[in-house]
Amino acid sequence: MSFSIEVTGEAYPLNSKLLKGVLASAVSHNPQQVQTGTQQLSQWETQPGFFSLLQTSFNDKTLPNEVRYLAIIHLKNGIDKFWRKTAKNAISKEEKAVIRSKLIDTGLDEDEPNIALQNALVIAKIARYEYPHDWPDLITSLMSTIRKMKDHPWDNCVFLPNALMILLYLMKELSTARLQRSRSSLQSVTPEVFQFLGQLYVEKVNHWQDFIAGKCTDEGSSLDDVGLSLTTIKILRRLIVAGFEAPNRNRDVAEFWTIIRGKFDEFVQIVSQQPHKLSDHVRQLVEKHLIQFSKLHLEMAQMHPAAFALLPGSVQLAASYWALVSSFGENFGSTLSSPSGRMQDETDEKSLEEKLSLKGLLILRSCVKMVFSPTQTFKYKRHEDKVEKHLSIELMKTSIFTDNFVQNIMETLITRFFVFRASDLRDWEEDPEEWEKKEDGEGESWEFSIRPCSEKLFLELVIYFKDLLTQPLLNVFRSVATPENSNLLFKDSVYNAVGLSASVLSESLDFDEFLKSTLGLEVQKREQGYRILRRRVAILIRQWISIRISRENRPIVYQIFQHLLTLGDPLNDQVVRITAGRCFKYVADEWGFTANDFMPFAPSILGSLMALIQEVSLTETKMALLDTVSVIVERLEHNVVPYAESIVALLPPLWTQSGEEHLMKQAILTILERLVKSMKGESQRYHSMVLPLIRHSVESDSNMRVYLLEDGLQLWQTILIHTPSPPSAEILGLAPLIFPVLEAGIENLRSALAIAESYILLAPAEMLDTNMRNALFGTFSTLIGTLKADANGLICRLIEISIRAAENLAGEPGTEVIGKAMLESNVLSKIIVALRDCWDCRQSTGPNRKYSSIDGIVESDYLNVLARLVLASPRVFMAVFEVLSSSRGENIDGLMDWLLNEWFNHFDNILMADKKKLHCLALTRFTETGHKWLLPHLQDLLSLWTTVIIEVREDDDDKGGDNLVFFNEGELKTQNSEAPEEERRRHITFSDPVHTINTSQFVHHQINILMAGCGGQEQFTQLWLANVDKDVLNSFVKLEVV
Repeated sequence: MSFSIEVTGEAYPLNSKLLKGVLASAVSHNPQQVQTGTQQLSQWETQPGFFSLLQTSFNDKTLPNEVRYLAIIHLKNGIDKFWRKTAKNAISKEEKAVIRSKLIDTGLDEDEPNIALQNALVIAKIARYEYPHDWPDLITSLMSTIRKMKDHPWDNCVFLPNALMILLYLMKELSTARLQRSRSSLQSVTPEVFQFLGQLYVEKVNHWQDFIAGKCTDEGSSLDDVGLSLTTIKILRRLIVAGFEAPNRNRDVAEFWTIIRGKFDEFVQIVSQQPHKLSDHVRQLVEKHLIQFSKLHLEMAQMHPAAFALLPGSVQLAASYWALVSSFGENFGSTLSSPSGRMQDETDEKSLEEKLSLKGLLILRSCVKMVFSPTQTFKYKRHEDKVEKHLSIELMKTSIFTDNFVQNIMETLITRFFVFRASDLRDWEEDPEEWEKKEDGEGESWEFSIRPCSEKLFLELVIYFKDLLTQPLLNVFRSVATPENSNLLFKDSVYNAVGLSASVLSESLDFDEFLKSTLGLEVQKREQGYRILRRRVAILIRQWISIRISRENRPIVYQIFQHLLTLGDPLNDQVVRITAGRCFKYVADEWGFTANDFMPFAPSILGSLMALIQEVSLTETKMALLDTVSVIVERLEHNVVPYAESIVALLPPLWTQSGEEHLMKQAILTILERLVKSMKGESQRYHSMVLPLIRHSVESDSNMRVYLLEDGLQLWQTILIHTPSPPSAEILGLAPLIFPVLEAGIENLRSALAIAESYILLAPAEMLDTNMRNALFGTFSTLIGTLKADANGLICRLIEISIRAAENLAGEPGTEVIGKAMLESNVLSKIIVALRDCWDCRQSTGPNRKYSSIDGIVESDYLNVLARLVLASPRVFMAVFEVLSSSRGENIDGLMDWLLNEWFNHFDNILMADKKKLHCLALTRFTETGHKWLLPHLQDLLSLWTTVIIEVREDDDDKGGDNLVFFNEGELKTQNSEAPEEERRRHITFSDPVHTINTSQFVHHQINILMAGCGGQEQFTQLWLANVDKDVLNSFVKLEVV
């Protein structure tokens, strides 16, 4: 019977028969039918009844298994998308009930393993949402079934395995729940479930152990019980770890812990001493049992440290694991079997012994953390927890970490697990680049590999048992750290230990002397096998460079790396050179690095690194070496200029070869940014190469923009900072690309605004020309008022700089252009609306008081913009405000009255002295307008003058002084070799009226203008000063400004 159909869209309504046909099409060998069927299934997902019909389909055993499998996969995926009540097109409550009602029974009776597994996963996923509120009887009904199957196993041979599998995945899902409600629900049923399953497990294990021992002949059921007991121990492991808040306080758990402690030793003996009695399948199942035991032991040590320590036999358990580790270590390391360097062979696959030894090392590390990091390890809620914590710490200290045991661990780790294995050395030869990459990255996945895990454990022991282990470690080190000692593998292990413990040994070991007397000689040895030591020397120096290597010995370090990076030496294979290249990054990045000391070695080391980048093939390795070059470029600063040509020549091929690999492109942009920063103005010769990369990184239609935008913007800004005026047409051609970045939002807004600011400083005429100006202020209008205070302040700062730049370019006509731009773009309107809101809120008091939509910082920024416009030209300010007040339907006098009121009231919230002076000068310039609305605020103006003049004077005797006035532009010059933008910024700062106008003299001059406007001093005094508070007036008079 064929179910193939060819329909598109929603040509057919949903029903059971058609659904089965569509499922059949989706698994057919015809690509067109697969595409059509898949599309139809996707469209039906939102239709009511779809998922219950999927369940009906996979329950129909007359259908092919692949059709049934697809049906249950779609159901499982649909749970993630549509089961949650808040999901769009969520499955109805009625349909959920239908699905739930069939899941257990159909799952128990399913004889197809893959479908039974998927059914168990479906139950677990639904339980995550439904248990216990909407599916309260789930676990009880499942346990009832398991009890019946245990008593009548002959009824159906798949019932009990399926039931246990369902329970396993159910516990997997529930044990990962984070909500306390879900955890409490699991803990409430755990004791009953655990008690029954514990009995079941012991019964099944004893049965198949009897068969292996020859005490029974029921082979079929015994072999079945091996699998059943494995599933059961997986469930029990999760119940113990997640189902009990304090497992050690439960009697059943304590008894079971004792039982499996004995079973652990028995199973180890079975797989190690009786392998001939087991088939491969059974042996694998027994080994999996041991892995489950070790996982339980480790999870308990990590998640329930007090319970692990206090459960019976845990001390002996830790000792047993160490015995396994020690036994495994006897055959772990390698030896060089001949002068040719060929190594003993070994299998690459992890053995059971290795897996158990790794767990043993992790358990010991957890025990160390219990004792020495109890705050991070223990979690307690009540007094009993605290008591157990102290008991467990004391037990670990006295029973496990004795002096002899700790010394034994250190000795074993160094002599056995720090030594390279035969497979390591074989992989080194066969694929050196891949091996080096794996070794460099193993530190991040130390939990999964013996040597990195051993290094972690060693480091913690040597830190926490410093007094005990330092001297033995130094004794071993001194016995091998001589150029004459040729036991290279052991020497490599000891050097590894000394490198790991650098911070501990810094006061006990004279590394400078060791560097001069030993390492310098050892790297020059040309005997077979010394490549191992050369690699270790590079790593060892990296570990000690920031601990204890004096500046006087830095040239020796550079000589060593120069030698290790030399291609011509046959012992400097790829592993040695790549390792040296990676490690030199830390040497160059260390604070004691100086360009003068390094310069004699720079040509050779940089040349070797760049040649190595071209030699290696792995992208990750190229990036690591490029990162080293990048750090050198940054630390050499201007000294890198002689090598820039060869560095830059390396980059275009790497960019092309990287294709869609964005990490490499990011690394290239970073090194270019550092190169431009180091070379400053001399970097212009590379603009023809760099500018297209910037365009590629920031253009909206670039497929790499999402990855490269941040680094591209950083490079762009650095280019602008170091570009002298006037800029090239290519530099200006990039400017319009900044507007889409500004409009995109907050993520890269700071960088984009910094670039816009650099452009205004670099090319003010071009940036404030009509098209660019309109785009710029249009963007400001879009952003202003929508951002957080600090980002909004950057917009206001940019508007201020635009006003300054226009004024410097064309005087008052330039200011008028900016004023109109602010008006036409609605920037000014948005500022005034916000300030009016502040004024309105200030008028409200008491319970009905209103609060402004902007905070004080934003209001200060808005007033800064207005102050800049007034200070540049009061006439332009009044002209644009006449238009603005008219558009608002407001009288100009009324607008200025409330604005000045708010301005003076807010003045005390302005903290910076230069900003206070800015507002003082601006408000004072209003006296030039001749408008009467200023005179009612004369008292505020006098108070403001008094405050600012006192603040800018050095002391009371400094009559007429102003410490914000710069008399010599050189005062602001920070360094001899400065970026062109620094000069531009210094010029705009030096020409700022805040730093050129003397406040006292300016106020004196403006008061005279004010008095003249009132008809003379006598008229001014009678009409206006008479209304000023005498204390305010006297305070101003004391300043002797007039």
